[in-house]
Amino acid sequence: MAAANRKSSDSPFVYREFGGDNSPALERGIQDLPPAQQNLRVQASRKGRKGKTVTVISGFQSTPETLTALVKQLKSQCGSGGTVKDNEIEIQGDHKQKIIEILTQQGYKAKISGG
Repeated sequence: MAAANRKSSDSPFVYREFGGDNSPALERGIQDLPPAQQNLRVQASRKGRKGKTVTVISGFQSTPETLTALVKQLKSQCGSGGTVKDNEIEIQGDHKQKIIEILTQQGYKAKISGG
């Protein structure tokens, strides 16, 4: 009889203060700031990439959908591959100057960082 009155969830907890693991109240919203309010850093890096040069763009405060659209555009204009990792864009090769020009045309505030 006690098993019939139990809720359909298979949780062994009788009471939980903050709800389940998939609670929408606990999810953190990502703010999608306009390009003029974002300060981006562009740098060429070879660290941990077996000697291959990669241009890394960091400092984004955007949704993943915005980043994937931007990386697609940057890849096509630079003529190389790239990806989004940990809220940063990585473009294969040393394309610092070209990426700075593209980002400033779109309204981003971008600077070259590092040597």
